[in-house]
Amino acid sequence: MASPRLAKSTLWRATITPLASIIGSGFLVLGPILEVSFGLFAPLVMLALTAVAYAFGASIRYNIRRMDMGRARSLVVERIEKAASVVLAFAYVISVAYYLNLFGSFGVSLTSLDSANDTRVLTTAVFAVILFVGWTKGFAALERMEQVSVGLKLTIIAGLLFGLAVHFAETVRSDGILLNPAQVSGWSALTLVFGLIVTVQGFETSRYLGDTYDAKTRIRSMKLAQIVSAVIYVVYIVLLVYAFVPGTIELDETAIIGMMQIVAPILPVLLVAAALSAQFSAAVADTSGSGGLIAEISGNRVSPRLAYTLLVAVGVTLTWSFNIFEIISYASRAFAAYYALQAMIAAITAYAERRHGAASAFAALACLGIGIALFGQPVE
Repeated sequence: MASPRLAKSTLWRATITPLASIIGSGFLVLGPILEVSFGLFAPLVMLALTAVAYAFGASIRYNIRRMDMGRARSLVVERIEKAASVVLAFAYVISVAYYLNLFGSFGVSLTSLDSANDTRVLTTAVFAVILFVGWTKGFAALERMEQVSVGLKLTIIAGLLFGLAVHFAETVRSDGILLNPAQVSGWSALTLVFGLIVTVQGFETSRYLGDTYDAKTRIRSMKLAQIVSAVIYVVYIVLLVYAFVPGTIELDETAIIGMMQIVAPILPVLLVAAALSAQFSAAVADTSGSGGLIAEISGNRVSPRLAYTLLVAVGVTLTWSFNIFEIISYASRAFAAYYALQAMIAAITAYAERRHGAASAFAALACLGIGIALFGQPVE
């Protein structure tokens, strides 16, 4: 990951942003949630999540391609695009709360202060740091740490997967594959999956890198980020769910630490390091992105500084009003609404170009996004 050749690769640099977002927070919480909720069916659920995310990514890639061709956009499309920007700014606000609440949970997880209020106090303190940095224009310096933190995180994930592979092999050799029963089914299972979309979210960031990379590079980087993250996620879930006895863990946001303690004593410490780095850098990126979007949408009537203040106020309110699983669900619904609007734009554009098959597929995606936004539910 520290190779100069890799660091200088244009495609890799363009891939870092979406890849960091996709396998950041979601990787830490998704495994235990799927293991406890869906048991032996968890890999199928993971495949479904990544497939839906890839389909939403296809609609955004279609829009990137059409914008690069310089096609005139109708007034309806322009208005939907503006609405999508508003929804995305709101989604970023919730996602920052999600990232920093995870930061707080992992920050106290290996200490004696491991309680809900201790987590919230630490999360609130980090929100204060974010606000201070935003007001003193320090984001640019922090954002330069992204490539280092992504390399660190991917390296730790590689170590985690290796440890899981060894644990999986030993478990299968001694006890056979453990087929844990699903705890949810039917409509409850479907709405729970809807509420987990945010854990595979992040690919849409390629849409907003136009000042740095051309359309072809952004499209390739989004595809690469989604494929790499999908492979990592599916392998991770397979190794996790078939090698742990039911009742091994109590489901909470830091359950992965207890599971990895069984695999190797060093993994919990490494995971906490990865979590703190990933959550803080992701929160900085989304705070910066939200502030810029709000300023742009308001015609600069709302300055980025004021936007940062509003974001922190909302984030602290969410922190003290809801648990992490509820915040994950709200973030999923907000991003699903954004994806639905992007799919609508793709459907309208495809229909205008008389590509009726593509238009129907994008329209179906838009309906799915609306369904997720309306019915997504948190883990109980």
